[in-house]
Amino acid sequence: MIQTSNLTLEFGGTSLFEDVSVKFIPGNCYGLIGANGAGKSTFLKLLSKELLPSNGEIILESRKRIAVLKQDQFAYDAYSVIETVFIGHSELYPIYKERNDLYSKDDLSDSEGERIGELESEFAELDGYSLESEAATLLSDLGIAEDLHEKQMCELESGQKVRTLLAQALFGNPDILLLDEPTNQLDYVTVLWLEKFLMDFKNTVIIVSHDRHFLNKVCTHIADLDYKKIKLYVGNYDFWEKSSELASQQIKDQHKKQEDKVKELEAFIRRFSANASKSKQATSRKKLLEKIRPEDIVATSRRSPFIHFKQNRPCGDKIATIENISAEIDGEPVLKDVSFRIDKGDKIAIVSKNSLSKTALLDIISGSVAPKTGQIEWGSSISQNYFPKDNTEFFQKKDSLLDWLQNYSNVNDDQLIRGLLGRMLFSGDDVHKSTNVLSGGEKARCMFSKLMLTESNCLLFDEPTDHLDLESISALNEGLINFPGILLVSSHDIQLLNTVCNRVIEVTPKGMLDVKSTFSDFIENESIAKKRKTLY
Repeated sequence: MIQTSNLTLEFGGTSLFEDVSVKFIPGNCYGLIGANGAGKSTFLKLLSKELLPSNGEIILESRKRIAVLKQDQFAYDAYSVIETVFIGHSELYPIYKERNDLYSKDDLSDSEGERIGELESEFAELDGYSLESEAATLLSDLGIAEDLHEKQMCELESGQKVRTLLAQALFGNPDILLLDEPTNQLDYVTVLWLEKFLMDFKNTVIIVSHDRHFLNKVCTHIADLDYKKIKLYVGNYDFWEKSSELASQQIKDQHKKQEDKVKELEAFIRRFSANASKSKQATSRKKLLEKIRPEDIVATSRRSPFIHFKQNRPCGDKIATIENISAEIDGEPVLKDVSFRIDKGDKIAIVSKNSLSKTALLDIISGSVAPKTGQIEWGSSISQNYFPKDNTEFFQKKDSLLDWLQNYSNVNDDQLIRGLLGRMLFSGDDVHKSTNVLSGGEKARCMFSKLMLTESNCLLFDEPTDHLDLESISALNEGLINFPGILLVSSHDIQLLNTVCNRVIEVTPKGMLDVKSTFSDFIENESIAKKRKTLY
């Protein structure tokens, strides 16, 4: 168990949290949510005691070990991969290190020989011998091949480093597990593995994540950071979101009687409770849900953008034909003989274990990059627009938001531009903000405004949910569902792919898979799983 008592944190005279008192119980998984900048990652740093509060305290049961998912990919470059994992176990690692250092000596003194005996005893008491095997298994499960385990961290690619740091956090069954965006840079297969790992994990987990599917799968509770407080809710993210929406609607409706509001919310709670009883964690969760009172649910202060993509004209019968596309990056193949036809009504999920392959394909289809081989033929009715993974080039100049968006309009209509920016939560003087100082989330919302303004009938997206808060992700999800044109989407957001796409194309340096199905059917199909193994 870990808890906070009257926790307050101030920066420059402004408080991020005020008198936060919450308790996190073993056996539960808590999804910590809040607007961008609300202090979610900072709160995890307080729990791990990386930061000290201005007031209040963190209370941790004695002899309980906290493990944290580290964010600095370069911190362990001087260590081997397997040793980096061991570092995550604060009790075991010093013994492991001293033991290995002594064994590496050519000659041992009598005292050193005695010390080895002591270390072996301590190592065995902490189950060190089985943990060596566990570390190797964790790495392999997370996609780090055995031949990499003894290599230095500096030799690994960025994605491999992220997976190793995740293995470090999960290693050795910690009592409290603090995970900040654990699904970043993971392919969908590894995300599904992590979901299962955490669902089976019996200790305390606190997660910051913008992945709604992930939060829904693993979380028993939502910890909502809002109004400088943290309030705990029983249930997963979907339950919190729907409850908050209902509460907000009830607040807005001033004509409805209070008794009716209460009855409506009570009915909603009962319906959710019944649905929850069908899940694996059902019994305990159902009991907790039954205790929820309508007054316990508070409307969120956060706002959602309105994202609605139109098309300037319907697509004709011919959309596009992609023939024999191959590509290399720094001499290494990322695409090989990719051929497929885009048909009317297609909303295609582009997936891969290799993020470079996905980006290369979308860059080529959009016309941003030329392929090594192959060609693309577009239908005469098609107008396409692209949301690239890296949008830096669009924000080099010091234009105001108003002027920046006006550059993409055929009509000189100041009110139209202001209206679009307002939908993206840029209101009042925000429209005069310089584009070169925007945050990642603000840039993304600007790019959505651009796509909405141009009204193309074929849209391409490469990781559009990066840098977005949960409200913006949900708004984008809804906008893509309602878009009547053609979509090609690469995203780590499984829920978005599940709800938007009707076709899945997986690309690898060795070939491709093309399946007309929902994304959930694609990942659950055993025959498809066998085929994809041959492509890696």
